[in-house]
This record gives sequence, structure tokens and C-alpha cells, in this order.
Amino acid sequence: MGTWIVLGIVVLLVLVVVGMYNRLVRLKNQVANGWRQIDVQLKRRHDLIPNLVNTVRGAMEFERETLERVVQARSAAMAARGPADVAAKEGALSEALSKLFVVFEQYPQLRATENVRALQEELSHTENQIGFARQFYNDIVTQFNTALETFPSNLLAGMFAFRPADLFQITVAGEREVPQVDLRLR
Repeated sequence: MGTWIVLGIVVLLVLVVVGMYNRLVRLKNQVANGWRQIDVQLKRRHDLIPNLVNTVRGAMEFERETLERVVQARSAAMAARGPADVAAKEGALSEALSKLFVVFEQYPQLRATENVRALQEELSHTENQIGFARQFYNDIVTQFNTALETFPSNLLAGMFAFRPADLFQITVAGEREVPQVDLRLR
């Protein structure tokens, strides 16, 4: 009788350990998936930017510096690796794009162009998708990191060398600023 109880406890412990391990693997894979979703949206954004720049280049000859900043920021963002580096470079790209959109406001003929409007809308939609992907990624990273730090799964995580994942954080001060909205009629 005592042997069956001990055997039952051992089986139960094995099942608990297997369950914890599988949960950690599932969360780790969800973190990887979340990062890939951000990557897909960033690629989409990177693909849209050259079209936008080429569309407005002729009309904005004397705003060449703004366009060059966008192109340079895009190149740097495409070369970024890892959440911290990507967050920093994408933040710089967002800042350059927001300056470009401010410049657009100074060119009514650009705002009236269907291609520019369509590209701006597409880029705006992509920015929203990036925001949602970042939120999902950070949510799942938080769950994963919490599982790595809580008892008893932290013991198992240490044995199998699970490492905490990095959160996607704003690193560019300009992204923290509140946008200025001017609703005055001109």
C-alpha cells in the first residue's frame, strides 16, 4: 500500500514538472511568435517608406534633409537586431516620419495627391498594427518572464537554461512627447 502511495506521488510530481516545462516552452514560443509579428509589420513599414519618399521627392526638393533623415533612419532600422536595438532604431524612424508628415502639412498640393494620401493612410494603418504587435509581444514577454521568476517554475527554468526575454520599450524621447494638435480653421 505504501509503495503505491509513493509511486502515485512520484507520478504526480513528474506530471507537474512536465506541465511546467511545457508551459515554459509554450510561452517561449509565443514570445518568438510575438517578435515575428512585430518583424512582419516593420518590414511592411520599411517597404512603404521608399514609395512615399519617391512620390514626394520631386515636390519637396528643398526639404531634401527631411527626406534623407527618413531614408537613413529606415536603413538603420532595417539593420537593427534584438528588441532593444530595434526599439531604438524604430523610434528614430518614427520621429523622422512624424517630421516628414509635419512637412506634408506645409504642402497642400501634396496632401491633395491621391498617391500621397493613400501611402500616408497605409503607413498610418501599419503604425497601428505595429502598436498592436508590440502590445501583444510585451504582454506575452511579461507572462513568460513572470513564469521564469515564480516558484516552482523558476527552479525548472534555471535547470533548462530558460532566459528572460526583453520587453519592447520606447527609447527615443520624442516618442514620449504628447503630439500637438491644431484644430483651428485656416
